[in-house]
Amino acid sequence: MVPLTYLKGDAASPQAAGPKIIAHVCNDLGGWGKGFVLAVSRRWPEPERDYRAWHRERAGNDFALGAIRVISVRADIWVANMIGQHGMRTGSKGPPIRYDALDRCLAALAGHARRLGASVHMPRIGAGLAGGKWERIEPLIIERLCAQEIQTVVYDLT
Repeated sequence: MVPLTYLKGDAASPQAAGPKIIAHVCNDLGGWGKGFVLAVSRRWPEPERDYRAWHRERAGNDFALGAIRVISVRADIWVANMIGQHGMRTGSKGPPIRYDALDRCLAALAGHARRLGASVHMPRIGAGLAGGKWERIEPLIIERLCAQEIQTVVYDLT
C-alpha cells in the first residue's frame, strides 16, 4: 500500500511527474458551476462540456450515481468526473454525498489510473458542497486507490 499524500496547493494544478488524473465529485442533476469545478473549467473546457453532454443524453448512456467519465485535457492529464452526489443541497434527507456511489466511482477510477499508469490528484472530494464527512471519505480513498498501489494526492488550498 502506498500512503495517501496531503499537499497544500490547487488540485487543478497537480504537482507530479508523469500521467495524472484529477478527480472530483459531480452531482446527478447536471449542475456545474460551483466549487472545484470552477478551477477545472478555468483551465480546460472539455470536462464541463463532456459532463453536460453526458447528462443531456443520459437516457441513452450510463449517467447515474456511481458512474465516472475520464476526459483527456492534455497529453498527460485527465479529469475524472465522478457522479457521487445526489442533488445539490443538504435537506431533509441529509447531505448530497452518496458514499456508496463515491465508493463505486473510486473503484472505477482505480482501473483508469492503472490503465493509464497515472497518479490521482484531488481536493477533499465529497467534503465540500456535497456535505460529506472526510473521516468517512478518506478510508474509501485509501482502500480503493492507495491499497491498490495508486499514488494519490489530496490538496488543501490553505
